[in-house]
Amino acid sequence: LQDEETRKDYDYMLDHPEEYYRHYYHYYSRRLAPKVDVRIVILVTVCAFSVFQFFSWWSSYNEAINYLATVPKYRIQATEIARQQGLLNKTKEKGKNRRSKEEIREEEEEIIKDIIKNKIDIKGGYQKPKIYDILLFQILLAPFYLCKYVVWYCWWIYCFTIKGQEYGVEEKLYIIRRYMKMSQSQFDSLEDHQKETFLERQLWIRENYEVYKREQEEELKKKMAMDPRWKRYRRWMKNEGPGRLTFIDD
Repeated sequence: LQDEETRKDYDYMLDHPEEYYRHYYHYYSRRLAPKVDVRIVILVTVCAFSVFQFFSWWSSYNEAINYLATVPKYRIQATEIARQQGLLNKTKEKGKNRRSKEEIREEEEEIIKDIIKNKIDIKGGYQKPKIYDILLFQILLAPFYLCKYVVWYCWWIYCFTIKGQEYGVEEKLYIIRRYMKMSQSQFDSLEDHQKETFLERQLWIRENYEVYKREQEEELKKKMAMDPRWKRYRRWMKNEGPGRLTFIDD
């Protein structure tokens, strides 16, 4: 009875002994209630998820580097840069420091991967992870991002709505990305020539984008119509699909 709330429940029980089930519920609800602060549980959960998120991104980034190291286009360029910098010549040593072919091959592979990491800017979901992108820092920096967005939005209204200025390249690409309903990482992963096509066709204008969207939908329909796998699927849906009932005589 050291707790004030418990003493109140005890006094109420003495005054109302007939409310047995209510006393029983309050007793066990207090006894079985978690003793750990909910804020600590939330903090530990966010930290654990952030650590998992960061290492998961690193794994995806390394997978992308390993894949690019197998693509002839990037591998040849990286090998040529390594030769120009004299990095591959260092791997072939003689005398006591001579190593096996397997060790030399592994070191050359690491050199090529390092050059690819430094020379190629990987964008999208496989880009190099940044610590400020994990959940923990996103929550901590949420007020800053909110203020930044409010300032940016006021600037947008003032420049393009009130003053009627023309859009720059970045503003045009931003409007196009919003029309396409793509995230920033998804849009960044597009090739530069695709973005140039968007600008040439003036897709920041709503009417032009609607025309482009219909063209893409028609092109997709044509590809699906010519795709053998899609043809087999349609044939299966027509002949043996889940909506067809058959009665076979034994």
